[in-house]
Parts: sequence; C-alpha cells; structure tokens
Amino acid sequence: MSYRSLFSFLCCLIITVVMGQTVNAQVLNPTNMGTVGRDTANFTYDSQGRPMRKNKGADSLQHRDPLEDSITISFRFFDSTRVRKLDSSLNDFTTRLPLPYYYQDIGNFGAASRSLIFKPLMKPGFDAGFHAFDIYQLKVEDTRFYQTTRPYTELGYLLGSKSEQFINVTHTQNRGPNLNFAFDIRLITSQGNFKNQGTNHSSSRFNLWRQSKNKRYTSYLIYISNSIEAAENGGLQHDSSIDTLAKQTISDPILLDVRLGNSGTTRRSSGMFGGGGERFIAYSAYSNKTILYRHMYDLGQKDSLVTDSSIVRLFYPRIRLQHTLTYNTSAYTYRDSRPEPANYLNYFNMLVTSDVIQYKDTWKDLTNEFAVISFPEKNNLNQFLKLGAGYQMLKGEFLYYNGDTTFGDNFNNVYLTGEYRNRTRNQRWDLEANGKLYATGPYSGDYSALISLKGVLKQNKGALQIGFQNVNRSPSFVYENRSAFPSLAASGFGKENITRLFANIDIAALQLKLYGNYYLVTNYTYFDSFLTAKQQSALFNVLHIGAEKRFKLSRFWNWYSEVHLQQKTGSAPVNMPLILTRNRLVFEGNFYKNLFVATGLELRYYLKYKADNYSPFTGQFFYQDQQTISNRPDMNLFLHFRIKSFKGFVRLENVNTLNTDGFSFSKYNFAAPNYATRPLWTHIGIWWSFVN
Repeated sequence: MSYRSLFSFLCCLIITVVMGQTVNAQVLNPTNMGTVGRDTANFTYDSQGRPMRKNKGADSLQHRDPLEDSITISFRFFDSTRVRKLDSSLNDFTTRLPLPYYYQDIGNFGAASRSLIFKPLMKPGFDAGFHAFDIYQLKVEDTRFYQTTRPYTELGYLLGSKSEQFINVTHTQNRGPNLNFAFDIRLITSQGNFKNQGTNHSSSRFNLWRQSKNKRYTSYLIYISNSIEAAENGGLQHDSSIDTLAKQTISDPILLDVRLGNSGTTRRSSGMFGGGGERFIAYSAYSNKTILYRHMYDLGQKDSLVTDSSIVRLFYPRIRLQHTLTYNTSAYTYRDSRPEPANYLNYFNMLVTSDVIQYKDTWKDLTNEFAVISFPEKNNLNQFLKLGAGYQMLKGEFLYYNGDTTFGDNFNNVYLTGEYRNRTRNQRWDLEANGKLYATGPYSGDYSALISLKGVLKQNKGALQIGFQNVNRSPSFVYENRSAFPSLAASGFGKENITRLFANIDIAALQLKLYGNYYLVTNYTYFDSFLTAKQQSALFNVLHIGAEKRFKLSRFWNWYSEVHLQQKTGSAPVNMPLILTRNRLVFEGNFYKNLFVATGLELRYYLKYKADNYSPFTGQFFYQDQQTISNRPDMNLFLHFRIKSFKGFVRLENVNTLNTDGFSFSKYNFAAPNYATRPLWTHIGIWWSFVN
C-alpha cells in the first residue's frame, strides 16, 4: 500500500464520516412505494425529507423518541414491483463486487471476463456484440428505486495488492413522501501483475422517482455513464515462461514478455490516486451513456383509510398510460499505438502496415415506447396486462483504416410488446408471461417469449418455479463485415434460435436450492480464432444443473456448498467445465452485543477443460479445442466482521499458488491459453453505512 493511496483513502473516509452518523437500525419493514401516502395532519417533513411529528404544544420537556435515529428503507429494481431489503450479510464477499464467483477474468480485476456457466445472449433486436466488460458496468435493469425515511449513504472501499482499488458509493434520500433520488459511483483501477495489463473503469448513475400528490402521475429518470479502459497484452508469449517465476529465475512477473504492448515500460504506474499514470499502449476502450425517462398517468379510484392518529390517502389504478423514452450512445475501440509487426504476424497471423492500429464502432440509439396497462383487481397492482409498441432509430459510424475512413449506417425498427403478470394477493402464486416482436425494419422477425410460474410450497416450506423461454435473434453486429472490427465471416448468417427450459426449487426448511436449465440452440454464432466468425447450423443441447446447500456443522460452524454440472451434446462449439463448485467453511456468529464475525476458508474448483481464448481485436472470447486448462483449486482465507453499520473485510486470496520449492507463491493458474491469473493477493476493505 503506497502512502499516497493510504492518505487519499483516509481523506475520503473522514469526509464521509463528517457527512453523516452511523446507522442504528438499518432496515425495518418496508412499505410498497407509490401506492399509499400518509396525511400530514400529524406528520410533516424537514428540509431533507425526513418525517417528523408536528409539535402540538409549547412544552419543551418531552421524552426522546427512541426511534429518532432509526431508518426505514426499502427498494425495488426498475421495472419490478417486488419490494426488497438491503443486504447486511458477511460470509459471501462476492456480493460486494461486480464479479460473481462463477465469472473468470483473464488475470486482472477489471479485465475482460466471462461466465463459467453457459449463458447465451437471449435478447432480440440490435446488439453491438461487445460484452466482455459488461459485468463491471452499471445498467438500467439493476437500478434501485428507494423509499427511505432518512438520507442514507454507503461507502465501500477495497484496497488490494499492486495498488488495486475499488470504490463504491451509494446515496439516497427522500425529498418529501413522493420524491426520492439516488446516485451510485463505482471506480475500479488495477495495475495488474504483468506488463500492459492495467485497468481503469469509472461508472456513475443517477436516478429519481416522483409521484404527484393525488397519486395519478408518476415519473422515473435514470442517467448512467460507463467508461471502460483496459490494457490488452494478448497474454504471455509462451505459457512456459511462467516457470521462470516458479524457479525464481525472474523475480517479478512484469519482466515477462507479452504479445501486445511489450515495448512499454516495466515500471508500474501509481494507480487511481497516484496521478499521471502511464497511458496504455494496446488497449480496449468502451464507453456508453444512457438516459431513460418513463412517465405514466393512472385512471382509477380514490379512497382513504382513517385511523386514530392519521388519515391514509389511497388510490387504486385501473388503467395506466405509459411512455418511455430511451437515448443511448456507445463507443467501442481497440487501439495499439506502438504495434510490433513481428508479434502480430507470429501470434495472431495479422499483417501490420501502419504505425497505429485502431478499430472503432460508435452507436446512437433513440427509442420511444408507448404502453397501456390494465389492472383487473383494484387491490392488487401485481396483476396486470400490458400492451405496447416501440419505435427505434439507430445510427452507427465505423472507423476504418485507423480512422482515415468513416462509414455510417441508419436503421429503423418497430416492435410490439406484451406482458401479463399475476402475483396473487396471498403471495402464493406468481405467473409471468411476456413477449416482444420486431415487426418492421432490418431486425423484423426477431422475437422473445417467456412464461414462468412460481408457487409457494405447503406450509411455506419453500418455493417452486418452472418456465419456458424462446428467443429468435439476429447475430450481433460485430459478426458483420460492416463493423470496423476485423470479423472474417464466410457469408451472411441466419437468425439464432435459443430455447430454454428452466426449473428452480427453494426448500427453506432444508436450506437447499436446486435449479436446472436445458438449452436447445440452432444457428449459434461464434468466433473460432482471433478474427474468424462462424455459425453452427446444427442443433445442439446444453444441460446445466445446480445446487446450493448450507450445512450446519455446529453452533458457529457452517459449510456453504454450491455445485454446477454442465454437459453439451456432440461437438457443439462451446467450452465450459463439466463441474464447477464453490465451498466455504465459515466460523460465524454474534459475539458481544454489536460484533458479528465470519471467518474461514473459501475454495473454488472446476474440472480441467478446453477454455475459450480471448481476442483483443474483436473483444470476444472465442472457441478453441487445442489447449486444456488444468488448475489447482482457488483457495482464499478471510476474516469478515460487522460492528453496527461498519463492515470490515480482510482477505488472503490465491493461497493455492504456494510453491514449496523455495517457499514462494509462484504456482500460477491459467484463465485462458497464455493468460495467467494472479499470485497471492491481499484485500482489505470496508463498507460503512451512514444516516443523517
């Protein structure tokens, strides 16, 4: 840890502490936002939107309200009606990070990553095709709309080896009973362990919801900005070079030769807070900005509920008119400012004829959607029928020949959408059916359809869900020759068709979850080399079965186990481990009044398999069947604790890299051919919640 990084972190911490005071009661029972409101006969709101009782007398000798410093806070995701609570658990650290445990990056936090579990893209219509960095970005669908009685802030800071840093800040507050805003900030930076491997990402999101006093008009606003910058080194020139670290012939992995950006300095830059870090030589830069505005007007019935101390104003929507405007701009770039022709030819079979290599696609997307929603039961907003239509305007620009030539194209699409939802008032059954069909435009014929039924088991012992999903979609634009990225396709590709049958069962009494997915895929598009795109016309199947179970070993010892089994048919061009498992042995409990501790051992392991390789030039993981990856289990030691609203995390990761010959941590695992993962890695993090 550098002194400059430590000083910057302490400054951020002090500023945050000054902004608020510690939460005493983090989560109480939430209310469904936007359906009822409290009359101001006995309550009012201060300048920060906090509810307070009106002073009914001149006597200033009053007892202190024991709930004065408490907070009631809940949220729901965009386009969802389910109210949720904040998570204060300790034992699973991956819930604090963008990267879940079943994802694998190519050797550095913030680098290109993919799921080890088969999850094909099931989205109809236009798709640019660049998803290797999606997991780090803030998105519309994971936007949280809060309802809170007090301003709430959560600061997260994580410091890792080699100046790796992660910052996550969330703030929300109500400005009255019918207005709430929130913002999120996420920063990721890491120098990496090898040459030209750094990452520098920044994301921000602002969202707001407002409801009129008569509860007829509601509006939502979301603004998101993501900036992704990741150095691309193409992997080690030879996998065997990693043995020089194990034999201690070379002391620092940054001295090993890589395939891209190898001519750069061997000095590590100072990171997020260092100022003036070296610019990457070969890198991918992705950016996108999204603004979404949704507003709706309800027609229905007014009512009120009179109690001893207040009057609750009620409104029951029966017909809703809804309009959604979405504007998105995105840019995808690969650039090498100092290409080495010999390396491009030897390792990638590419001929370099210029001093700079650059590929860039940019897109502008404007979509208007109108919908009418009907609520058959006035007391159940979770039962509705929605019918709508949308008009999409797309404009793309593609920079060829290192930016010397620009080509553009325009697309217009009309699509129809429908949705039926019925969650019964007793919450025992939940039926969902939705569909989307592109009627006109270059993506006409694309569609998606989903139906799902979820029910609660007898005596509330658990829940069961079954469902069917089918998607017919045009291949992503990166597979087309019009893209500036070098995709060598033999001919035009047909539409992909993917069917998914799924089932989930949650048996709370046994603390057991079971789930399964069965995919049928035709016309699967994929890359099978650094530049060549192909399509598998033959039908193939993929089966995925998973289980999660908590074993109570003693009063304080728990064993958490997750197991995934995956199997494909025949020679399907997809790579995935047959078995993936994560196991956590945790000593946890409540010690003293406010101290909660979770400490133990975490293991992740998957059977050897032919892992996909990665192409920086197209931003795609591609199918290969030549090299098998066989790794040691990933092993982490951790100590997590919580004192009131302060959470601390101390972790020693990748202990599995221990080399007993000379006692060093130099037995590297590989994420993909030529891409070695991290050695022994330390993480120290805090997550601290405040309320004003």
